[in-house]
Amino acid sequence: MYTVTQRLPNEIKFNNMSSNQDKITYESLLEGNKMWVAETLKVDPTFFDELAAGQTPPILWIGCSDSRVPANQITNTMPGDIFVHRNIANVVTHTDMSLLSVLDYSVNVLKIKHIIVCGHYGCGGVNAAMGNKQVGLIDNWLRNIKDVYHANENEVKSIQDPQQKFDRMVELNAIQGAKNVMSTSIVQNAWASGQELGVHAWVYSLKTGLIKDLETNASSVEDVPELFKMETE
Repeated sequence: MYTVTQRLPNEIKFNNMSSNQDKITYESLLEGNKMWVAETLKVDPTFFDELAAGQTPPILWIGCSDSRVPANQITNTMPGDIFVHRNIANVVTHTDMSLLSVLDYSVNVLKIKHIIVCGHYGCGGVNAAMGNKQVGLIDNWLRNIKDVYHANENEVKSIQDPQQKFDRMVELNAIQGAKNVMSTSIVQNAWASGQELGVHAWVYSLKTGLIKDLETNASSVEDVPELFKMETE
């Protein structure tokens, strides 16, 4: 958990408060909000007026719900810069109406320029999907990651080191998520209309704070496997 100590136009500095998590209460959140507003207005008195005027984020971020992976902080961006959708293990499926609604709005209304599917090493959802223990309702959601494992079974099983195997599954899950985004009619119709739009897969390291580009990128339907290309008008 972090608290803002200084706010600059393109930078936010934080004090690590992880050792004080037991002090976080319902009331402290509201007090923290007041402090954040006051400190923000000291730096930029017009900040909230400009923020309330509307949003034109260039990025759609599809990430994990994990509390340690906040999109704005780890990319050093500001409120209004990134449109965000998060779920357990940053899964992208073609039957998730919540995700598809976010995707449609961001592409067709906000006209975002880039879609990033970002996983993170140490993801509990991926770890659970690699095993056979039941953990509850979420087992049905994690089945999507098991499908990724099955599709890449030879590669994953060839990795002997358990940590490296886990890390690779995190990467493969993000890569598959990006591929699933590319395969949607939403994205392909945007490309067909000439809209500038890139799709990317990233992974974030909790240990180093650094993002790794998984080099899975697409900017046109030509980057989509033939089976998943759609005819567009």
